[in-house]
Amino acid sequence: MPPAQTARARRRPPPKAAAPRPAPAASPRPEAARPPRRGGRSLLGWLVQGLVFAALAGCALLLFFAWDLPRVDAAPAATRRPSVTLLSAEGALLATQGDLYGERVRLRDLPPHLPAALIAIEDRRFRSHWGLDPVGLARAAWANWRAGAVVQGGSTLTQQLAKNLFLTTERTARRKVQEALLALWLERRFSKDQLLEIYLNRVYLGAGAYGVDAAARLFFGVPARRVNLWQAALLAGLPKAPSRLNPRASPDLAVSRASEVLEAMVATGAISKAQMEGELGRMRLPPPASRQAGWFADWALEDLAESFPGNADLTLRATLSARLQAVVEARLEALLAGPGARAGVTQGAVVVLDAQSGAVRAMAGGRDFRGSQFNRATSALRQPGSAFKPFVYLAALEKGMRPEDEVSDAPLTLGGWSPGNGAWRPRGEISMEEALAHSVNTAAVRVLYRAGGPRAAVEAAQRLGVEGRFPKDASIALGTGEVTLLDLTAAYAAFANGGLRVKPFGIAAAQAGGSSRPAPRPAPVRAVAPEDAAALRRMLEAVVARGTGHAAALPGRMVAGKTGTTQDFRDAWFIGFTGSAGGGAMGSTVIGVWLGNDDGRPMDSVSGGSLPARLFRDIAEAGL
Repeated sequence: MPPAQTARARRRPPPKAAAPRPAPAASPRPEAARPPRRGGRSLLGWLVQGLVFAALAGCALLLFFAWDLPRVDAAPAATRRPSVTLLSAEGALLATQGDLYGERVRLRDLPPHLPAALIAIEDRRFRSHWGLDPVGLARAAWANWRAGAVVQGGSTLTQQLAKNLFLTTERTARRKVQEALLALWLERRFSKDQLLEIYLNRVYLGAGAYGVDAAARLFFGVPARRVNLWQAALLAGLPKAPSRLNPRASPDLAVSRASEVLEAMVATGAISKAQMEGELGRMRLPPPASRQAGWFADWALEDLAESFPGNADLTLRATLSARLQAVVEARLEALLAGPGARAGVTQGAVVVLDAQSGAVRAMAGGRDFRGSQFNRATSALRQPGSAFKPFVYLAALEKGMRPEDEVSDAPLTLGGWSPGNGAWRPRGEISMEEALAHSVNTAAVRVLYRAGGPRAAVEAAQRLGVEGRFPKDASIALGTGEVTLLDLTAAYAAFANGGLRVKPFGIAAAQAGGSSRPAPRPAPVRAVAPEDAAALRRMLEAVVARGTGHAAALPGRMVAGKTGTTQDFRDAWFIGFTGSAGGGAMGSTVIGVWLGNDDGRPMDSVSGGSLPARLFRDIAEAGL
């Protein structure tokens, strides 16, 4: 560069420094303000997210509890199992099966003390709460804490209704939540009166009865609209423990619980103390129905599905007479408790049936149905002894022999077997009628062979309905087969009615859904010629008039029958029939009696002509 230019360049003034920017006003630095704003947004976000997740979890939990809840709209018309009600010939209740329901009752038709009793003992705040009762829950929790045990429940009537209608009895948290949800829904869907009405019609009250009308008819014999104050209190007390507190299970506990309900009604002002004291003095339960007819009920209802197909409610009128059944039970128990006990007899069975139709009018399958439900009248196969001999003599009559024909009673030996005659002293030749009257064994064996042998006797018995196990040798004449009391008694009906085979039956009439239904009643069929039946009837009358069955005789009455005693006195029988004097077949009643021990233990010299014949007479005298 030239020197002049260099000098000029050197004399150029220096550039001015930039003016400093003015400092910002006293405001916070941006970096210092951001953290608080960022923290506020985070807290709000977490709160929103928490609420969202809580709502989702609540919905999921609600869905978990509610996904299988039933429809509350179906509450008034919920389905049920059909019921079977078995009534005696007089109309008394004998047995029930399935779910027993009465008429559907309206709240306005019931006496006011019935719903008042229920509210007083179960849910005093029913009219004011909304399905759940926090006050009641707190009160129950306090009472349970003080007692150290669960002594009080906090469930409302609506919760109980929800549980009874829709839920199981399992004790789980899920079931309790569902119960609460259903209670809220029921309260929203139905009015208080509707809820109370549904409850009274559907609540289980023990002994198979659902609803107050069924229970009132079952326990008191009256419809629900006619129950008095103490009866209403008893019904209202049953929901707490229906299987344990109902009058059929425990009359004393039922009465005690009814007293508690009356006291609760006084506490709520529903009744006065004077009314309570008056009802306590009037509280009387009807005598419990006999349970011995349970053998008859089980037998009569065993083919129910085949006889009455469908699912409608059934009301069946039985052939059994409650009055005659009571006589049979009382006389059998008296005999077993007195002379039977002294002679080593622990069991017995009795069947009473109509000779013309086969209708069973009474049946005792043992001494005590509660102790043993095994039916010794229909299911026990026992040796009949000489009670089988009429079939041997029937076979002989059908071969042309007559009652006056003679047969030897002398000792007899067949292949090393020699039947004995007990205390009978041989006379040489006796009539068939005398041989049967005195139950002479050697004569019966000879009659058996003259009639065609064992096969002919068995065929005659089976033709009259006697099924069982029979030997194929001559011992059949002495009754070494095995038969049931019912079969044997029904077979004797043919000797009383002129030769007609009858099949025992227990149902006389039926109604299904309010309409009559035909009841199976087998018609009698001819099985024996009238003249042969008349001849055998005459021979059986001789058994009672002057033979082994004399203890069964009734003054002024026609009585015919046959005794039976097995080896070592293990079984003792009397099968007979009675009717009006003069010998007419119409109106005859057949009574079969068996005495013995279940284990086959020998009795103390009990023969068919002793205790069984006496029991026959006692039943016929008191019941026919």
